[in-house]
Amino acid sequence: MSDEPSIDSDLVSVFDTRQESEAMVVQGLLTSAGIDSIIVGVDVVQSLYPGVGGVVVKVNPAQAEQARQIIAEYETADTSVELDEEEQNL
Repeated sequence: MSDEPSIDSDLVSVFDTRQESEAMVVQGLLTSAGIDSIIVGVDVVQSLYPGVGGVVVKVNPAQAEQARQIIAEYETADTSVELDEEEQNL
């Protein structure tokens, strides 16, 4: 049995960022929810497209909606933590 996640060839992008560390956090959230995912680097020629690039988290199409919901909850929680910290500094 392989240790590789079982992922269809027709993957769906559910999250993109410029920071690989953020993509790894999202991948960890998805893994803890039982969703297999991969991180794919977006490589472009910097002389032609400066500042473009980053990473994308992809999942099976059947799990895409659940993955997006988990990511949305993560982003909402992250925003509310930032707001709480700003309110405490006032």
